[in-house]
Amino acid sequence: MNIKEASSEAISADPFRVRDCTLVAQATGIRAQNLRELRNGLMHAAPSSIYHHFWGRFLRAQFDEPEYNNDFASWVYHALNERALAERLSAVNPANFGDFASLRGELVEVIESRLDLDDHVPWARGDQQFQFIQSQIIVLETGFSLEDPLSMAAAMGVMAPGSIYYHFIDARRRTPGHDNDFSRWLTGFGAKWETAREALRAIDPYFSSLAELREGLTDVMHRFAKEN
Repeated sequence: MNIKEASSEAISADPFRVRDCTLVAQATGIRAQNLRELRNGLMHAAPSSIYHHFWGRFLRAQFDEPEYNNDFASWVYHALNERALAERLSAVNPANFGDFASLRGELVEVIESRLDLDDHVPWARGDQQFQFIQSQIIVLETGFSLEDPLSMAAAMGVMAPGSIYYHFIDARRRTPGHDNDFSRWLTGFGAKWETAREALRAIDPYFSSLAELREGLTDVMHRFAKEN
């Protein structure tokens, strides 16, 4: 498929440059052996580390469906055997917080509410420390560009997972208003694509895999491409 194939729609925006990305993980030196140390680590970890432990799983090779939606919840369950706390941490959706300070505060509050229940502090075995990791995103040019919304509809279903991550997930971290790149670009094509823009914005990526996310985005673009 030639994703630069012209359509009948008048172009009113610059071409959309499709980018790919990968994450390079880096150790922070912050570790936790028990629940109190996890709480303390969260209080001092850089925003890039908290970001990694929520979103980095999307670009990690995984051979089964993760039981929990972020690394904190997964460690609390598997290393500390604290199922109820793991479920509370897993329910924390980073998309609902306007900044990392608020997200950090919510995580700390959830853990402190568990620590306040009794004097027992759950510990992990020596080989099950939680390692706070941060990551740096490496952006890659694909050489592909999209001329209009119809070509985007045709291309969405074959975009690489890294492209979906960069343009829909990472975009919310780096753009004004925490928007995604697809909706921002569609703004240049006028009011008739407004509903499509809002439908894309309504998709919550946190509880999906990249494959599921790409399918949802593709469905939206195909539906509105038929109407336009």
